Amino acid sequence: MNKFNVILLKLPTLYEILSEIKLELNFNLINFIEKNEQFSKYIDENPNTLIISSELNTNYKNFISVNKVLKIKDLLQQINVYLSKNNYENKSNISIGSYKLDTNSRIISKETLLLKLTEREVDLLIYLNNSENENSTLDLQKNVWKQSADLETHTVETHIYRLRKKINDTFNDQHFILNTNKGYKVSK
Repeated sequence: MNKFNVILLKLPTLYEILSEIKLELNFNLINFIEKNEQFSKYIDENPNTLIISSELNTNYKNFISVNKVLKIKDLLQQINVYLSKNNYENKSNISIGSYKLDTNSRIISKETLLLKLTEREVDLLIYLNNSENENSTLDLQKNVWKQSADLETHTVETHIYRLRKKINDTFNDQHFILNTNKGYKVSK
């Protein structure tokens, strides 16, 4: 899993302190002595980076202001709260082609249209989206439904049929879940 990036801006002493324990940190630590072109470029290319500085600046999306009297334990707790929120948001919103899937609310959306999904439908879409190739019925039965591949069942086909119908009824999209000779996949 990739670590998140945390920038210390104009805090060289704090950077030295945290550098000593960097193996224990669950984020990458980056030091900038000043706001310069390199700093701006980095922020533009990495918008989810958390910036920590003693400056009072609310122009940044992700910012923690610290004062001279600082408890490292409290700062690390603030950083971890931010990282947990960011991780939660990143994992909960998945793009599948022109659709957005919110795994927390189990809603798939496209523009202004919304469709509530079941937990299994969400699992199925995530699995299909993460797959490079088509997935056979037996593969889906084993990896999404956690059923033995030798069980005779039409669970996968029935669920996919119902999900296709729901998506077609809401989004008028008959080609979201495709079925080829090799199996199922989502169109991206």
